[in-house]
Amino acid sequence: MSATGLPRIRVLLVDDQEFVRMGTALVLDSADDMEVVGEAASGEEAIRRSRELKPDVALMDVRMPGMGGIEATRIITAMHAATRVLVLTTFDIDEYAFGGLEAGASAFLLKSTPPDRLREAVRTVHSGEAVVEPRITRQLIDHYASRGSLREQARATEKNDPLDQLSPRERDVFACITAGLSNSEIGEALHLSTATVKTHVNRIFAKLHLRDRVHAVILGYELRGRRAP
Repeated sequence: MSATGLPRIRVLLVDDQEFVRMGTALVLDSADDMEVVGEAASGEEAIRRSRELKPDVALMDVRMPGMGGIEATRIITAMHAATRVLVLTTFDIDEYAFGGLEAGASAFLLKSTPPDRLREAVRTVHSGEAVVEPRITRQLIDHYASRGSLREQARATEKNDPLDQLSPRERDVFACITAGLSNSEIGEALHLSTATVKTHVNRIFAKLHLRDRVHAVILGYELRGRRAP
């Protein structure tokens, strides 16, 4: 338990470099509200450790010997939906890291991210939100837009608008999400309480089969592109 009496966030570290795992463990274990419960040096080991430990959050390297981080992410998120995956990469533009988001990851951060930012990202992902480095968000969206459809649902509904499933208010909230607004900012914009906004967000994710805000943003941009003349 943390000092607040709440359970600590249980984190699995996945990286083939031991010194990287050691450094990351020191950063996370220094926080009162989280603990590193296991480590893995490959995708295969990450899957085994995830099955055993059922961590709240997995910090996933992309390039590793054997099975890489993308396929491991796909299997882990399918195997245990409650585990949120935070992809760490060395480069701003990384095809493999982008693929991690398609595989079900909830976050995309650079390995150079400062310790405080990394700890906050773990907390954010654990709470059900999503995290992408601000300076690469635009590049991320452009990457997916250039490839065409992202989500299977969008690919399968060339004649039907997925947003038809949403109520008028949910459409307003979805538009705010795709603009990058937080729940509190959406509440201010639409004159709703934060609790009401959260309820709308959860319903939107359920109706559109979205895992988190990152995928909502990407779907929003993709749909805009489809409607463009």
